[in-house]
Amino acid sequence: MSDLYARHRAVLPEWLALYYKDPLEITHGEGRHVWDADGRKYLDFFGGILTTMTAHALPEVTKAVSEQAGRIVHSSTLYLNRPMVELAERIARLSGIPDARVFFTTSGTEANDTALLLATTYRRSNQILAMRNSYHGRSFSSVGITGNRSWSPTSLSPLGTLYVHGGVRTRGPFAHLSDDDFIAACVADLKDLLGQGRPPAALIAEPIQGVGGFTSPPDGLYAAFRDVLQEHGILWIADEVQTGWGRTGDHFWGWQAHGRSGPPDLLTFAKGIGNGMSVGGVVARAEIMNCLDANSISTFGGTQITMAAGLANLIYMLEHDLQGNARRVGGLLIERLRAVAAQLPVVREVRGRGLMVGVELVRPGTDEADPDAAAAVLEAARDGGLLIGKGGGYNTSVLRIAPPLTLTVAEAEEGAAILERALRSVG
Repeated sequence: MSDLYARHRAVLPEWLALYYKDPLEITHGEGRHVWDADGRKYLDFFGGILTTMTAHALPEVTKAVSEQAGRIVHSSTLYLNRPMVELAERIARLSGIPDARVFFTTSGTEANDTALLLATTYRRSNQILAMRNSYHGRSFSSVGITGNRSWSPTSLSPLGTLYVHGGVRTRGPFAHLSDDDFIAACVADLKDLLGQGRPPAALIAEPIQGVGGFTSPPDGLYAAFRDVLQEHGILWIADEVQTGWGRTGDHFWGWQAHGRSGPPDLLTFAKGIGNGMSVGGVVARAEIMNCLDANSISTFGGTQITMAAGLANLIYMLEHDLQGNARRVGGLLIERLRAVAAQLPVVREVRGRGLMVGVELVRPGTDEADPDAAAAVLEAARDGGLLIGKGGGYNTSVLRIAPPLTLTVAEAEEGAAILERALRSVG
């Protein structure tokens, strides 16, 4: 056990999980690579949980942070803040929500917590619809609506939560249906659920479930849900903490795959916009955002240094078409991994969109999740010089692959080759 690991265990909570049998200390990074305390270089296919979304040590972002730090780091939301206004203006335009207002937070958890506060206040209801296998953060209210037992340490909640089918396409009672029939069955389930009690405040849903293992429904499911929700005045909250900013390649926001019936009422974001800085937020129609009748501020949400980073990062993403790069390079990566998976019975499915890819592992010859294999592949990939993540609602048996959006074709091929060797070592 390293000295740092021993010190970690002595002073930090037992439930603060670490990857790897011999935990890794990352000391610095550049581009799509990071280095550990022993000087070993790794190709980073997880980006600090989809957070270093553009690149490590991106010059445009580090320059913006350095210059802003030389002026003022923080003043709170009690004062006018030019970088916050400028970033809010851009996000409001990009959101697709009419008459949009933006509130900045420090994390995705806090963003979802704020969205729940707004929705329940606006609708005067504490009932929430959430998706099975979902994850929305670690605050008391967001844990209470999380539909994934591995990440829900308490059943206590300030909210009443009803769970809806549809977030997982290839498991569950509707998995055998065609896409159209799957959507129809999920809509019928939603209608049945709404007939059982008072109308909920909102449905909160990740267009692609992140911690749940990068699962998603067929395109159009949430549009079909929205048609039903609007009949009851129920709001739609799109949790874009992991799917936003072009990561899926096909769309800038994940909700756009379900946009036939219009944009969501509220949209939450975090992670990639700050490229490692603590930025989160909520976008909502003005009438919803302005429904609070008590004072509210944010001490650290929207602070100047994080806004400078977010603004520089967003400009870089748009000017360099990183959404297009995610589509092109991500498509190649998925094809490469599916070709490998076809030869390995340990792989149940390779799924995803753009540079958001999940590889689900099972015990060969069964449909039973194999978390031991996932842990072994994680270790083998690290030994080969590749960092990936894991997750999944079925015993954490899904490898999560989400590199920075500047990933090159050569790096995608290199990472796929390392992952192939790691998979073959267990399969």
